[in-house]
Amino acid sequence: MTSTTRTAALPADQRERLMRLGRTVSVAAGARMFEEGRRADRFWVIRTGTVTLDLRVPGRRAAVIESLGHGDLVGWSWHFPPHRWQLGAEALSPVRAWEFDAAAVRALCAEDAAFGRAVAGWVGGVVAHRLHAARVRLLDLYGPCGSGSPG
Repeated sequence: MTSTTRTAALPADQRERLMRLGRTVSVAAGARMFEEGRRADRFWVIRTGTVTLDLRVPGRRAAVIESLGHGDLVGWSWHFPPHRWQLGAEALSPVRAWEFDAAAVRALCAEDAAFGRAVAGWVGGVVAHRLHAARVRLLDLYGPCGSGSPG
């Protein structure tokens, strides 16, 4: 993971404001946190454990795109209309996380322009990272010669 996908990407004062809106939750290993295409009304920041992101592939098992851990944002679809999950997520191990109500965070973003810009920049960085990760993973799985990633 890069620092752009973690809450550390937010300025400290904005991160503190966000964290005041969170509540601690536990997710059992194997539990689905959300399904692609369903309503995105919350998001999480992982404290402990691992969450996998997956993408439905017609005629095949869902492809795991990425594994997330401590400090990572789980879910970005809550930030953009129509607020539908673009991926699925499952707890690979027991997870403890901060959970956030998407509507409350969006309302604070609308009320405080500086906070809104900080959150938009953070979430935008996550989207860019996840798009790249999905592309590389799908090429690795289904491309004739793999992703062509150096190394």
